[in-house]
Amino acid sequence: NNNNNTTTIPTNNNNNNNNNLINNNNNNQMNYNNTSTIFPYFDFNVPRNITTAVGQSAFLHCRVDQLGDKAVSWIRKRDLHILTAGVLTYTSDQRFQVIRPDRSENWTLLIKFPQERDSGIYECQVNTEPKMSLAFRLHVIEPKARILGASDMHVKVDSSITLICEISQGPHSLGTVLWYKGVHPITSSPPRVTVDAEWSENLSSRLRISHLIAEDTGNYTCVPTTRVQQSDSVYIHVVVNGEHPAAMQHGNRCTAVSKISLLTIVSSLCVYYYLNTMFHIR
Repeated sequence: NNNNNTTTIPTNNNNNNNNNLINNNNNNQMNYNNTSTIFPYFDFNVPRNITTAVGQSAFLHCRVDQLGDKAVSWIRKRDLHILTAGVLTYTSDQRFQVIRPDRSENWTLLIKFPQERDSGIYECQVNTEPKMSLAFRLHVIEPKARILGASDMHVKVDSSITLICEISQGPHSLGTVLWYKGVHPITSSPPRVTVDAEWSENLSSRLRISHLIAEDTGNYTCVPTTRVQQSDSVYIHVVVNGEHPAAMQHGNRCTAVSKISLLTIVSSLCVYYYLNTMFHIR
């Protein structure tokens, strides 16, 4: 790993930039192919900028053709740790393993339950002389939900309300959004209740409720499907005729969000039950 090889990080997924990921010493690969001897070579038509969510398995696909009697290893670049060699795993971290179907040219590094700290460069290496190396960049992101607006809203009965939830730090492939009222999931029931989503820079989900009734009062939560702990909530009070709350919101107002995630709610409940138990013990 210390053969003065240099690696260039890609800025996008096009083939020209992907080709810059290969080590400079791999220019020898072209020289190999000009001889009568068969030497291994990498398939550059595989994704090498990989993004996944925290907890969602990551797959780094390395394809080596004409491997012959050579061996493929996976190296973590930041500490030069050998993760796998052949089909064997050389780390005590059981989240890492190589997947290689019989007679396949694919040597896939699987990272289970990835965390943000796993982000970085991983190299697929072949033990030729000089060594061949192909770099992959892994991004592990933490999707976070944020409901736009205030955390506590008052709206008139028979009016309408729209809650907008944005999920940041997530590519299109990392799931969607679920809405809950209390612990009960919300599904579209047109025309009164509709849920839709769209992508721009972030995933945006809209929950619209028309002709509000008193029973619509409650806690509304927006949850990324990949990370329940990173949810966001808002409490909606439906005000019936004759009530005059201090904070009144009229219909067609986009609302939403408290900074309280489900994780915070669960933690608060744990503290409450713990203190309650202590008092009972005394």
